Amino acid sequence: MGSLLDVPGIRVGHAQRVGDGWLTGVTAVVLPPGSAGGVDVRGGGPGTTETDALDPSTLVQTVDAIALCGGSAYGLAAATGVQLWLESQGQGHPVMGGVVPIVPGAVIFDLGRGGDFSARPDTAMGFAAAAAAVGPADADDAGLRGCVGAGTGAVLGRMQYKGGVGMASVRVPGGPVPGPPGMPEVSLPEGIVVGALAVVNAAGLPVFPGAQATAVAEEASAAAKVRPAGPGGPGGGGGAGGGLNTTLVVVATNAALTPAECQRLATASHAGLARALDPSHTLVDGDTVFAVSTREIAADRSSDQARVSLMMAVQIAAAEATREAILDGVLAATPVTTPFGSWAPYPTP
Repeated sequence: MGSLLDVPGIRVGHAQRVGDGWLTGVTAVVLPPGSAGGVDVRGGGPGTTETDALDPSTLVQTVDAIALCGGSAYGLAAATGVQLWLESQGQGHPVMGGVVPIVPGAVIFDLGRGGDFSARPDTAMGFAAAAAAVGPADADDAGLRGCVGAGTGAVLGRMQYKGGVGMASVRVPGGPVPGPPGMPEVSLPEGIVVGALAVVNAAGLPVFPGAQATAVAEEASAAAKVRPAGPGGPGGGGGAGGGLNTTLVVVATNAALTPAECQRLATASHAGLARALDPSHTLVDGDTVFAVSTREIAADRSSDQARVSLMMAVQIAAAEATREAILDGVLAATPVTTPFGSWAPYPTP
């Protein structure tokens, strides 16, 4: 299965609060200085911040962290906390007098699921999540999965089952890659890995290997009739009769990519999201994928063929890592009961 932490230099931190009306949290993905990033928002009900900063045509070509937050649009305040922690560490885009950390973020809708609509992430919780960020040498990544961070209040299947945070990774084999007919082979460097972290708060249900997509869609429809969606609101979906949902993903690789290539990597990763959840990218989902490159391993770019071969290999791995991370988030979820309701894990095959 692997982990996002299999990408060297990536750190993940969670902060959450449960009880006394609370069921929400923040996940901070802290990146090595000089990382590149991109984003692709496919859901119809997103809540995001600083995504324009990842446009390949903008001034700053680096990103310092990604903030994934509960609290719908209110929770975007937590991204500022991640930014303040990075400033305290001296990491960010240098400007006169200091640094400005680049911290894009996105939210899920979990308002009121702990019983108190006003209990939602703030700047302090974002700061705490970033301060708690660890790498593989610092902690067992099993503790970074499940109902933690932004996955604390996550649910799926139109609010029928408990969702959570999942992770996975795929290693890209090094060595020769066949080129098109009549073209020479291209050699990929050793050591490229693609990792993913997903916060699963989806309208749809998971599609495990061997499951029939039609049966899953029918179950999701039945679930919607059993439990109507909660009150609507901005960010992560909403509206009359609609669900309040979002799946957020961070995909990372140590292959050296440009910001434009990171954006394309995020686009390819949505294929994995669609394979893991049925339905996905609906009007009531805020499905968003961030893609980042730590730029550690340079590859051959001496020809278009070499560049295309690298991107295809990394894109294929990213889609699979995304799919596995989402299913891991479903499997890692644990039961939760609050004054608002009770959620059990999805009954996996």
